[in-house]
Amino acid sequence: MSLDSAPVAGRGLLAHRRATVRVPATSANLGPGFDSMGLALALHDVVTLSPAASGLEVTVEGEGAGGVPLTEDHLVVRAVRAGFDHAGVPQPGIRLHCANSIPHGRGLGSSAAAVVAGLVAARGCLAEPEALDDATVLALATSLEGHPDNAAAALLGGCTISWLSPSGVPRAERVEVRADLDPVVCVPSGELSTNTARAMLPALVPHPDASFNAGRAALLVHALTRRPDLLLEATEDRLHQAQRAPAMPETAELVHRVRELGAAAVVSGAGPSVLVLGVRGEAIDAVNSALGGPTAHRWTVLRPGIDTVGSILATEGE
Repeated sequence: MSLDSAPVAGRGLLAHRRATVRVPATSANLGPGFDSMGLALALHDVVTLSPAASGLEVTVEGEGAGGVPLTEDHLVVRAVRAGFDHAGVPQPGIRLHCANSIPHGRGLGSSAAAVVAGLVAARGCLAEPEALDDATVLALATSLEGHPDNAAAALLGGCTISWLSPSGVPRAERVEVRADLDPVVCVPSGELSTNTARAMLPALVPHPDASFNAGRAALLVHALTRRPDLLLEATEDRLHQAQRAPAMPETAELVHRVRELGAAAVVSGAGPSVLVLGVRGEAIDAVNSALGGPTAHRWTVLRPGIDTVGSILATEGE
C-alpha cells in the first residue's frame, strides 16, 4: 500500500458514534533502516473513544496504568484533538478507554501506537471520515512523533519503508515479507527514553558508514522478501546501535550473543528491547541459547508474529 498524497484540511461534522481501534506494536530501524523501516508486531493496544457533550474521562488498563496522565496530556487524547482540529470539527467532550498490551519505553512503538490509535479513532467519529484518510493520519502522526517509521507500520501493518517527499510530506510503502518470517522480541524490565537514546547520536556520520548502511538497508529488503539466509549480514548497522550501547549495555550484550550464534539480532527502535529475525524457529532457538545463564530472568521473551493488517477501526451508533 502506498501513501503519497499531501494532507488537505477539510471541514467535517461530528457523528455521535463510538469508535474502537486496535493498533499493533512496531519495531523500527531493523538494524540499518534508521528512521525509515518498521515492522508491525501482533501485540496490540485497543482504544475506545466516545464523544461527549463536555468534559474528559480517561481510563487505562494494562501497560501504563497508573503511570500515564489521565488529562489532556494523554498522548491518545492529544492525537484525537489533532485529528478533530484537522477535520475542522469543534472539539467535543471525550470519554476514552485504553486497554494496553504494548510495553512502554521499550522500543516497541507505544507512542506511535497511541498517536495512530487516537487519529484513527477520531476518523471513526467523523461524519466525513475521508478528512482523516491514511495519508493524512500518517502526516499528522509524523508531526506528533517526529518521524514516520513506527507510525507507518502501526497504520499499514507488515513491513514498511517510509520517507519524506521533497516538500516534506511523509510517504510510506508496505513490503510483503516472507510468510514464514518469525520475529522474536526480548523485552527487558527497564525502560529507556527515546529522547535519551536519540541524544546519544552524533550530528554527523562518516561517509563510509552512511554508504555501508545504505547497502545493508537495500539488502535487508531482499532478505526479508526472498533470501532470509542473508538476514544476518543485512541487519548490520554503523549509524546508531553502537553509539547507543552505553545507555543499554545488557541490550548490546544480548544482540552480540545472538548474532554470534548466527541469528539476526538488532536493537528494537531506540531500545532497550531486542528484535531477532529468522524463519522456521531460527530466531527463538538462538534466543533460548543466548539467554541461558543468570541474566535470563531479566528478559521477557515474546514470539508475537507479524501483524499484516495494521490499525483496525470499528464503529457503532450514530
